[in-house]
Amino acid sequence: MREYFSGEKLWEDDFSKEEIEKWFEDEKEGYSGLVDSSNYSYAYHELNKFYGYNKIKKIRSFENVLSFGSATGEEIIPILNKVKNITIVEPSKKLRVKEIKGKPVKYLTPSISGKLKIKSNSFDLVTCLGVLHHIPNVSFVMQELTRVLKKDGIILLREPIVSMGDWSSQRKGLTKRERGIPLKIFRRIIKENNLIILSEEKVLFPTTRRLNFGKGEISNSKIVIWMDYLFSKIFFWNNKYHAKNVFEKVRPQSIFYVLKKN
Repeated sequence: MREYFSGEKLWEDDFSKEEIEKWFEDEKEGYSGLVDSSNYSYAYHELNKFYGYNKIKKIRSFENVLSFGSATGEEIIPILNKVKNITIVEPSKKLRVKEIKGKPVKYLTPSISGKLKIKSNSFDLVTCLGVLHHIPNVSFVMQELTRVLKKDGIILLREPIVSMGDWSSQRKGLTKRERGIPLKIFRRIIKENNLIILSEEKVLFPTTRRLNFGKGEISNSKIVIWMDYLFSKIFFWNNKYHAKNVFEKVRPQSIFYVLKKN
């Protein structure tokens, strides 16, 4: 396990078919088990705007958008007026909707292998925000997301780049299998898929993400987003994947990418 906790290798990125099937079964309703599906609300709108949507605001419209693992699809709301067609890839049956603010949604259930039953070069925009760390074969899924994206299309990615604790034991508030993706490995996967990095920002500093000013979550406060931006910049150098002491935990916990298909 040392090579995984050191961040040199990504845990379960090279699993066998049988191991992936077991993971998929554990995780398909893992997130829905942590939230109240009858009172579900999305928690990262301002964060996504600041690091993602604001970076591509010059793009006036998106014919087809693929939202990977976005449950009710609320992450699309900030650009809903720019989007014509929405497709959501989502394993959970509990966190699905027929429409988002009046706009119809098409759902696809992901295959256990990660293969998307979608034609290549189909989408102008792919959003994948906080999903890949729930998936075993991250490298293959990234290939698939790149494949279905049109040339010059955009991918928005946000993922934890810390271990999220010892995943071999049960962790409070987390699903059974999720673990962060080491930054070095993330960068390698992006390079292998010939994607252009338009923006790479470390986000979600452990102290500021707990502030809410009465608004529920960090994403609901622009003030906290700016505070988070500042502290994440100050401690950007701390790339420790699996922290063993308080000092090692003082670092931004996630990365936000804006990527373009070459």
